[in-house]
Amino acid sequence: MNDYINELQLKIERLESEINFRNGLISILSHDSKELFGNFLWLVEALEQKMINNEDFYKLLPQVKSDAQKNLQTVQDSVAWLKTQYGDFKVTPGKIKVIDLFYCLQEKYAAQLQEKNLKFHFKGDSDAFLETDRILLEYALDKIFNNAVKYSFHGQDIYLQVATESDQVIISVIDSGTGINEKYLSAIYTYGNPIFKGTAGEKGVGLSLKIVKNFVSLMYGNIQIISAENAGTTVSIFLSKFSE
Repeated sequence: MNDYINELQLKIERLESEINFRNGLISILSHDSKELFGNFLWLVEALEQKMINNEDFYKLLPQVKSDAQKNLQTVQDSVAWLKTQYGDFKVTPGKIKVIDLFYCLQEKYAAQLQEKNLKFHFKGDSDAFLETDRILLEYALDKIFNNAVKYSFHGQDIYLQVATESDQVIISVIDSGTGINEKYLSAIYTYGNPIFKGTAGEKGVGLSLKIVKNFVSLMYGNIQIISAENAGTTVSIFLSKFSE
């Protein structure tokens, strides 16, 4: 009887978590869209009514572009999550060599790494592999690595580390950037945390890690974040070596 109650409680907690996640997602989409289009509309109307001149208009365009990029990323992240909730999406396990994930990130972020003069290293067994859904894992690592790049200072190092313990594989992204203040770390997956800019002024919406946590759960894994302000961040994904 106790086992049944515990199982039911876990299901209720998971359902509440999913509802909160969806509500937060809708809130972010609504807020960001209103803000973006509202600012753009104000800018166009100000130009039409000659409240600002052409020179000032063009000076404001970079900010509009930055806001649009942030909004587009929110939509893309939301679509990625929605694909796991509706339609014919199924978690499809496949054998993945971890070092191949390193090479993919290295190639995708070559320009950003060069811009900040960041060194990206692989640490661990180059033959390590696991069996899980490649789409979910690649998305999760991409968002974690994107944050590592965003919050790293010029000339620093970032590591993709793999470790194996029995039948478990631990993949970690390690940086020595700005880190997270302890008072914010405990609420990292909620919607109450402030949004911080990257070391080069990069913007975010605080959505990616929430979706990453959801995706890691779909892979029957766990995620751990160890961080301290001005001391860097380590984000680790714990997954079974073989699919369940």
